[in-house]
Amino acid sequence: MNYVDGFVIPVPTSKREAYRQLAQDASAVFKDHGALQVVECWGDDVPEGKLTSFPMAVQRTSDETVVFSWIIWPSRQVRDEGMKKAMEDPRMNHDVKTLPFDGKRMIFGGFEVIVDA
Repeated sequence: MNYVDGFVIPVPTSKREAYRQLAQDASAVFKDHGALQVVECWGDDVPEGKLTSFPMAVQRTSDETVVFSWIIWPSRQVRDEGMKKAMEDPRMNHDVKTLPFDGKRMIFGGFEVIVDA
């Protein structure tokens, strides 16, 4: 079964296009290193929670939008090798000060697919 890296991140709403371009560029790098698919979703109907929610999880502020994204890999092994190569790829060499989001509030993790219907 495939393997999935998932991400939730707050992005300043005013930086939507900068984030979209960065994500588009990064998707090419991930795919060059083995990813099958990269999906980036801009929050449109992301409610505030009382106990938990996407906005609460990333400490979203009123001028930010939650982004939900994932990368599909053929396997955990391909992901481990591909992610390492992607992070070493010069195309991913961004100064964290110029990124259009606060990476400290990004939630991420790797997931083994158990149902694909």
